[in-house]
Amino acid sequence: MKALTTFLNHPYAFWVLLSLPVIPMLLGLGSGDLEAVRNVLHPSGEFAARFMIISMMITPLMMLFKDWRWPRWLMKRRRYLGVAAFGYAALHTVLYLVDEGVVAFTGSELSKLYIWTGWLAFLILVPLAVTSTDGWVRKLGSTWKSLQRLVYAAAVLTLLHWAALHDWGGIGPALVHFGPLALLEAYRVWWKMNRRRMRAGQSA
Repeated sequence: MKALTTFLNHPYAFWVLLSLPVIPMLLGLGSGDLEAVRNVLHPSGEFAARFMIISMMITPLMMLFKDWRWPRWLMKRRRYLGVAAFGYAALHTVLYLVDEGVVAFTGSELSKLYIWTGWLAFLILVPLAVTSTDGWVRKLGSTWKSLQRLVYAAAVLTLLHWAALHDWGGIGPALVHFGPLALLEAYRVWWKMNRRRMRAGQSA
């Protein structure tokens, strides 16, 4: 048991876990045809959203389960989850460009809601991933947290991107994934407001 705990606590072990979903995707691309690309396109985007959602759920989970160890364990690895979300989003974007070719840059394609929201979400994730290292955290100081809050905009854009797919045919799966995050964020807001009221009452 101790050996398993030591293994799971190692950063490389966590990276292995985050990389597991991409293995069948890469194997599925083995044939090299466009049909294989389309089969991997949506799963790659879904895992990008899932890892982003999990990373955003950690803080409210720590508030909700403040005496539990596993939220703190996840908090130490939150940046890894964010980078993984960007990695799967990058794969999703590359596969989309391979599938669509030059059509991806035409006005008729870029004007679609589920296209431009996806592009904006991806572009927001780029600086968040680049500045995820310890060096950037130290260099940016308090600005780093302000920059990371852009993930909320990326989350809203990702929700719209997913929901608007196939004439809003993706709204069901999108709400299933983003619903728990919305509930946890609502709890986080309530928790902060309640804490402020308690402090105001103590100081009165």
